Amino acid sequence: MGVSAKYTAKDVESKWYNYWMEHGYFHSEVDNRESYTIVIPPPNVTGVLHMGHMLNNTIQDVLIRRARLKGYNACWVPGTDHASIATEAKVVAKLKEEGIAKADLTREEFLQHAWEWTHKHGGIILEQLKKLGASCDWNRTKFTMDDDMSASVIKVFVDLYKKGHIYRGYRMVNWDPQAKTTLSDEEVIYRETQGKLYYLKYKIEGSNDTLTIATTRPETILGDTAICINPDDGRFTHLKGKKAIVPICDRVIPIIEDEYVDVEFGTGCLKVTPAHDENDKMLGDKHNLKVVDIFNDDATLNSNGLHYEGKDRFDVRRDIVKELDELGILQKVEDYTNKVGTSERTGAVIEPKLSDQWFLKMKELAQPALDAVLEKEVQLVPEKFINTYRHWMENVRDWNISRQLWWGHQIPAYYYGDGKNDFVVAETAEEALREARKASSNDSLQLEDLIQDPDALDTWFSSWLWPISVFNGILEPENDEIQYYYPTRDLVTAPEILFFWVARMIIAGYEYRGEKPFESVYLTGIVRDKQRRKMSKSLGNSPDPIDLMNQYGADGVRVGMLLSSPAGNDLMFDEELCKQGSSFVNKIWNAYRLIDGWEVSEDLAPLETEMISLRWYEQKFQKALHDIEDHFSKYRISDALMSSYKLVWDDFCSWLLEMVKPEYGKPMAAETHTAVVKALENNLRLLHPFIPFVSEEIWQHIKERSPKEALIVAKWPVLESFDEELIGAFDFASEVISGIRTIRKEKNISFKETIALSVLNEEKVAPTFDAVIQKMGNLSSLSYSDEAIDGALTFRVKSNEYFVPIEGAIDVDAEIGKLKEELSYTEGFLKSVQGKLKNERFVNNAPEKVVEIERKKEADALAKIETLKKSLASLQ
Repeated sequence: MGVSAKYTAKDVESKWYNYWMEHGYFHSEVDNRESYTIVIPPPNVTGVLHMGHMLNNTIQDVLIRRARLKGYNACWVPGTDHASIATEAKVVAKLKEEGIAKADLTREEFLQHAWEWTHKHGGIILEQLKKLGASCDWNRTKFTMDDDMSASVIKVFVDLYKKGHIYRGYRMVNWDPQAKTTLSDEEVIYRETQGKLYYLKYKIEGSNDTLTIATTRPETILGDTAICINPDDGRFTHLKGKKAIVPICDRVIPIIEDEYVDVEFGTGCLKVTPAHDENDKMLGDKHNLKVVDIFNDDATLNSNGLHYEGKDRFDVRRDIVKELDELGILQKVEDYTNKVGTSERTGAVIEPKLSDQWFLKMKELAQPALDAVLEKEVQLVPEKFINTYRHWMENVRDWNISRQLWWGHQIPAYYYGDGKNDFVVAETAEEALREARKASSNDSLQLEDLIQDPDALDTWFSSWLWPISVFNGILEPENDEIQYYYPTRDLVTAPEILFFWVARMIIAGYEYRGEKPFESVYLTGIVRDKQRRKMSKSLGNSPDPIDLMNQYGADGVRVGMLLSSPAGNDLMFDEELCKQGSSFVNKIWNAYRLIDGWEVSEDLAPLETEMISLRWYEQKFQKALHDIEDHFSKYRISDALMSSYKLVWDDFCSWLLEMVKPEYGKPMAAETHTAVVKALENNLRLLHPFIPFVSEEIWQHIKERSPKEALIVAKWPVLESFDEELIGAFDFASEVISGIRTIRKEKNISFKETIALSVLNEEKVAPTFDAVIQKMGNLSSLSYSDEAIDGALTFRVKSNEYFVPIEGAIDVDAEIGKLKEELSYTEGFLKSVQGKLKNERFVNNAPEKVVEIERKKEADALAKIETLKKSLASLQ
C-alpha cells in the first residue's frame, strides 16, 4: 500500500471504525479469559454529545482498548437513560407546537408520542460516540425502558416494599412547578440570589398593638397559620397566649412559643406557613397547627389566594407588596442575599409542597455501601471525594422515588376500596388482584376495580441497577453473564452524580449481589472554558464536538481532551489543545512516511551508531512503559498520555530516527530497518488506546495483516527491566550534541561543515555514544585531551569541557568584537542591578520575592561575564 503525503482523518476514521465493527472486535462473549467490564454512564435518550461526554467516553475508551490489548475479555456496555423529566418536557413541548395539550390525552396516547420521540432521537448520541471511536459492544446496547430492564425495576420495587424499605407517606417534598413533579433533595440546586426582605406588621387580636415579622416571600402570608416567638425572648413576653391577624385574609392565628426561632434573624418573630416550608411543617406538626395550601401544581395561587387566584406566584409577590404598602402594613424593605432552590432539570424555583409520595428508607441500606468505600473495597479516584461521600452517606435521608410523570416506570401499586389507603404492591395486575382479594376478603374484586398508581418512578431508580440489570442479574441472578462480567472493573463518571448514581449503585450492588458493582470509580473534572466557566449552550462557550472532530480528527480531539484532564480536577479546555493533538497525529504519520521511504539493503551490516541507538531506544521505551503502567495503575490517564507523547515525539522522532537516518542517497541495513519498524510497532501498541485511528492505519500500512493481526487485538508491550546506566549515558551524550548545536547556531557555523571536537574528560563518561555524537554533531573528529586547548570555542556538560577549534570555522575578529559588545552590555546590566542591591531602602522595603529576583539577576550576570571573558581569552 502506498503512503499518502497527507493524513486525512475523515477517510481513515470511517474506514477503520467500519472494519472494527465488521470483524466484531468490540463484542464480548463469556469465555475462559479474565473479564474487564465497563458500563457506560447512560446519557439521556434525548441528548446529544457535549464536551463532558467527550471527556468521559474518551477515558472509558482508553481503558477498554488497553484492556483488550492486555488480553482481557473486554466488554464495554453502552446504553441510554429514559430521563423521565427531560424527555417528558420535550414531548410536551412538541405536542404544544402541534396544538395538543397533555391534559387532553390519555396516558396511553401520551406514551405513544413519547415512544415516537424516543425512536426518532434516541440513537443520536450513540452514533456520535462512534465517531469519537468508542469501542462499545453495540450488540449489548441497553435502554432503561427495555422490557427486561423495566421488569427488573418493578421486581426490585416490589421486593423492597415487601422488605419494609419502601413506604408511602404524606410529607413535604421539593416540587418543580414547571415539570409538575416532585424532585429528590439531590436534584435541587441552590443558587445564591439577590432578593428582598419584607417587614410586615400583623395586628394583635383585641388591641391596637402590632408585631412585625420579616419574610422573603410575602405572597405566602395567605397560608400563615401561626406566629412563633422564642420563649426566652423578653421582647415578646407580652404576646404569649395571644393571637394575631393575618393581613389581607384576616385569618386569626395563634402566637406560639418555640426555641426553634432565631432571635437574631429579622425581628425575632417568625410567620409559620406549614404547607410551604419544611421547617414550618415541623413546627406545625409539633404545635398541631392548621395547614393551608395556597398553590396549584403550576405555582399559581388557588382559591386560598383570594383575589390573587390564578396568578403566578412571582406576579403575586409584586402585587401583594403593593397592596400591603397601600394598607400601611409594609414597614420597610431591605436587600437580602439568600440561597434559592432550583430544579436541576428545568431551572424552575422549587416550591416546598405537602404531598402523598413514595419513599425508600436509606439508612440501613446505605451502611454496606459506606463501609465499602471507607474500607477501600471500592476505590474512589481521586481520594479527596471520600469525605464528600462519607458525609452524604452518614447523613442520608429517605429517597423520594415517585414522580408525577407518565414517561417512566409506572409504580406497581394498585388501589382498591377507598382508593387511597387500600392498596397492594405487585409485579403484575393479575398478581395484584389476587393480593387485593386476599387483603380485602372480597373475592368479587375484578381487574377493572383496581387502579394503578399514576406516578412514575424516579429515573435514578432504574439507573441504580444498571451494572446488574444490563446483564439481567435481577431477573436471573445466577445467569452466566452476570456471574462472569460482574462486578465490573472501572466506572468513569462525573463527581456531581457521586450520590445520585454512584452511591446508589453501590447500595444496589450489596443489596442484590452481595458485593460491590465495580472496583474503582474514576471521577473526571468538569470541562470549563479558559475563563473557568462551565461549558454550556446557554453561555455559548461550548464548541460542537462533531465540528471539532471534523476539523482536527477524532484522534486529535481525544489527545486534546486528555492532555489537561487529571482525575477529579477541572479541564480548562482550549481549542489549541486539539490543534496540538492533531499535530501529534501528523508527527507520527510523517515519521512513518520517513521510515517507509528509506531504501533498504540486505547486503549492509548495521552501523555502530544504529546498533547503540536502537539499544538505547529499547531501554528508553521500557523505562517509559514502566512509567505509563504506573500512571494507569493510579488512574493518571493524562500523565500516561503525556509519557507516551514525549516518548514518541522526543525520543523516537527527534532522536532515534535522526540517529539512524542514512546519509542522503545511501541505503540502510535491512536489519536496522526491521528494528526501527519493530520500535514503531511497539509505539503504536502504546498509542492505540489514545489515538486508535491513526495507529491502526499505520499498523496496517506497515505490512499486510489478517483480521486476527489487527492492532486493536494486538498484544500490549511486555514489561521488562531496563538499563538505567545506558539511558543516563545517552542523556549525557544528548547534552553534548545540544552543546555542539548551540555553538554552531551562535557562531553561524553551517551544519554542512564538519568541525572537530576535543574533550577534557573529567566526568570519565564511557565513549558509548561517541559515534552518535560524531554523526549528530557532524564532527570530523572526536578526541580526548588531558589539558585545555587554546584558541577554541568551549562549552561544558557537567564537569567535562568541550573544545571546538576555531581555525577556519569562524571570523575571529568579528567574533571578538561581538563578544566584547556583549560583555560591555552585561557589565552595564550588572552595575544597575548591584546599584539596587546596595540601596538599603530598596532591600529593606521591597517584597522579599522582588529582592530575590534581583539577586538571581546578579548571579546570572556574574556567571555570564565569566564565560564571556573566558571565550575572549581563548580568541585573543
